[in-house]
Amino acid sequence: MTIDLVCLDADDTLWHNMRFFDAAEQAFAELVAPFAAAPAARARMEAIEVRNLKRYGYGAKSFTLSMIETALELAGDDLPAASVRRLLEIGRTLLDHPVELLDDVAATLERLAAHARLVLVTKGDLLHQEVKLAASGLGQLFTGVEIVSDKRADTFVRVFHRYGCAPERAVMAGDSMRSDVLPALAAGAWGAYIPQPLAWSHEVAAAPTAHPRFRQLARLGELPDWIAAL
Repeated sequence: MTIDLVCLDADDTLWHNMRFFDAAEQAFAELVAPFAAAPAARARMEAIEVRNLKRYGYGAKSFTLSMIETALELAGDDLPAASVRRLLEIGRTLLDHPVELLDDVAATLERLAAHARLVLVTKGDLLHQEVKLAASGLGQLFTGVEIVSDKRADTFVRVFHRYGCAPERAVMAGDSMRSDVLPALAAGAWGAYIPQPLAWSHEVAAAPTAHPRFRQLARLGELPDWIAAL
């Protein structure tokens, strides 16, 4: 079968992302240490992040607002103004971090683009994701860019329709089982799971059992050969 469309996640599929968020969480835990132990502070932060997704969506700006909200819940009126300023600085660091490509990404995308159209399908803040794509130097390899509020089966159905591709001739590859693989499979496409360390627990889900259109890969560089063998 010929694959006509290859959809790719961005953060932690093409470039590093979670390690910057992990560093921000460590800085947050140190800042609120007078009010809560690190495990409890991180757990509360994660609960508030998930709770706020329906209000703020995904990305560094949402994360920053959730840090401030968590700190206020933990410290109450005892939270110094200087701590709020520090949390805003941590958020700006997330927005300004350099784009560092994962190994072999550019060469892999060039191989894929020689045989199929590439579409970036990613969640997060529109401006921030556009800035990162521009800084990556990969933009010219993509036929299209879809920055979405969430990834569900109907999201991928719309993407496939927009690019005139039957689902069975499309592949979605990414590091999130919950957001990249399972909804793409539900939409009728092929799904490639490329796990990365430091995965956010919200994005973790069980892998499908013996699914004919699913494959777990060790790295993005394995994707062209898997697609060629379909």
